[in-house]
Amino acid sequence: MEDLERRIDRLESIDAIRQLAAKYSLALDMRDANAWVGLFPEDVRVGDGKTGRTALRAWFDDTMRRQFTGTSHHIGGHIIEFDDPDQAQGVVYSKNEHETGDEWVIMQMMYVDRYERIDGRWFFRRRLPLYWYATDLNRPPLGERKMRWPGEEPYDGGYHEYFPSWKAFWERSGDDGSPVAEPAPLEGFLKTMRKDAAPPRVRVR
Repeated sequence: MEDLERRIDRLESIDAIRQLAAKYSLALDMRDANAWVGLFPEDVRVGDGKTGRTALRAWFDDTMRRQFTGTSHHIGGHIIEFDDPDQAQGVVYSKNEHETGDEWVIMQMMYVDRYERIDGRWFFRRRLPLYWYATDLNRPPLGERKMRWPGEEPYDGGYHEYFPSWKAFWERSGDDGSPVAEPAPLEGFLKTMRKDAAPPRVRVR
């Protein structure tokens, strides 16, 4: 019975965490700042030494009002792994569209997340956005530095840097003939792919 309860709790937790990502997108796109900041714990770190939902809401209001007329975030694949019953990590794809001034910018990215259950409720502890490209709808982002916002110099978004396999793949001329690795542990797929690489420093627009 104890094992069954543990498995049910895990399934309910997975669903709650996936709902977090969906709620994040909806609240952001509908500009409901209170609903959005409520997905983070009360002691959320905002940056510049600031903490708390009030500071996070002020950042949200300024960013959404200053940079974007409208947005739409489309959630893709979501991998979730648990460190313990109340701590988890995940990677979730997001394809986004932004109305910004007189241009329409599309973006492909992923979020690298840390989740925490507090008093029975799951929250985002941290979200690290990793970007592949951002560009005007009519301008394919070919070449390097694919983050191309109107009025800004192009830059890299860290999309491939989080997982060292990308760089290793292109450094080889072909398959190296090494033995195929054993499948990753069920709760260690992301760690196995990461190979303890340091996370990239990402410029958040």
